Amino acid sequence: MSNGAGDPVQYWFNTRTGKVEKGQQSSWEHLMGPYPTAEEAAGALEIAKHRNESWDDDDDVWRGKDG
Repeated sequence: MSNGAGDPVQYWFNTRTGKVEKGQQSSWEHLMGPYPTAEEAAGALEIAKHRNESWDDDDDVWRGKDG
């Protein structure tokens, strides 16, 4: 999908309101993204949670700790 100017439409998750925004509408300090779809943007917190858990596991391996 495009915004008419040839650029793809991007979606953002607003951490303050808990809502998905089509295009950047709010201050960057409250946004997670961009995401290619509204559905992915709606799952931004879950995506971040899984990434953090994965990075924590990688840190444990790097430090030589058992999972």
